Amino acid sequence: MTGPVTTSAAVAGHTAAETGGGSHSSMLNKLRAGVLGANDGIVSVAAMVMGVAGATTDSFAILVAGVAGLSAGALSMAVGEYVSVSAQRDSERALLARERWELENLPDQELAELASLYEAKGLTPDLAHQVATQLTHHDALGAHAEAELGIDPDELVNPWHAAGASMGAFVLGALVPLLVMVLTAPSVRVWATAGAVVGALVLTGVLSARIGGARVLPAVVRVVSGGVLAMAITYAIGMLVGGGIA
Repeated sequence: MTGPVTTSAAVAGHTAAETGGGSHSSMLNKLRAGVLGANDGIVSVAAMVMGVAGATTDSFAILVAGVAGLSAGALSMAVGEYVSVSAQRDSERALLARERWELENLPDQELAELASLYEAKGLTPDLAHQVATQLTHHDALGAHAEAELGIDPDELVNPWHAAGASMGAFVLGALVPLLVMVLTAPSVRVWATAGAVVGALVLTGVLSARIGGARVLPAVVRVVSGGVLAMAITYAIGMLVGGGIA
């Protein structure tokens, strides 16, 4: 017969394994952010070069506008992500500092709080107390931070990594419409760019749906519709502005 100590050890091990699963969730979030960053690059630069192409056939003007849009968008994404993730990291550090203080000064209260969290998950009071005790002895801060705050002290977010990933994803996405627009013949570049953008958006839509576990078709329709609408509107505006200047 399995004794209470063995049972609590098994539950504690399972709980620790679930905690490790946070890294898997973190990886999925990074992949999703990368896909969204690429999608932003595709749509924003496609809309920009389409707008300029609607106003002029000057390839150099289109190239300059596209490179400017790519640079501005990539830097904006990087700075925004850095600021956002830095604020998140500062908040996590403050929460961990408070949790560390509580563990040092209120250990019994913290142990009871951790046990109550496991009771809320379905464990009996005795087993919840045993599991909380074992996890606290093994890694007090890690156990309490994960259960109470949803934070892994060993895997705090890195703003530099986030900024670099966002910038890289945006640039990769933005290169699709920019390169197609400037490398194809003027007579076909608008349609060629539109086709390349739709294809790229289908890919990002499929990836985002797969990563998020959502239905593929609605995700693809949403992202492609938004991209096509953005290109159509900016191209029409470019034609109006170009015609007015001419």
